[in-house]
Parts: sequence; C-alpha cells; structure tokens
Amino acid sequence: MIAVDWIALALGGVAGVFMSIVFFAGLAFGMQRALQADYVIKTLALSAVIRIAAFLGIGWLVVMQAGPWAFAGYGAAFFTCRRIVILCAGITAPSGLAK
Repeated sequence: MIAVDWIALALGGVAGVFMSIVFFAGLAFGMQRALQADYVIKTLALSAVIRIAAFLGIGWLVVMQAGPWAFAGYGAAFFTCRRIVILCAGITAPSGLAK
C-alpha cells in the first residue's frame, strides 16, 4: 500500500487554489486589456507568458519544498478550480466533443 503524505497533498492543494485564483484573475485582466489595446496578440501573448511562468514557477517551488504529493495536490486543485470557473462562466463544450 502506498503511504500518502496528506500534509504535502493539502499544502499543494492550498497553493494550487491560490495560484488558480491568480491565474484566472490574470486571464480576465489580460483579456480586458487586450480588447482595449491596439496590439491584441502581443497583449494576449504577454499575459499568457506571465501567467504560465508564475504558475509553473510556484508549482516548481511547491514540489521542491514538499515533494510529489504536493505536486498531485497542486495539479488537482488547479483542474478543480478550472472546472468551477468554466461552470460559473457558462461555457459549454462544442457539440460532438465529450465532456
């Protein structure tokens, strides 16, 4: 039986929820700025680079400090928050695609 490090899993989950909030708030901010900017693609690309670098950088720090169970919690928290954001936004999958 595999021993689960629940503390590391919870630490990764908390960090994942926090970074998900920052990630999706940054996405909303970047989209607003891009829609008002003259250089839409450059604005969206810069926003994406900053958000992805921050998300991966904090994820790397969490894993280096707390180990692989923290990585599992971090990833699970991100995908859970992503699902919640999609449901709240009312975005549906295109027809013909599995949910």
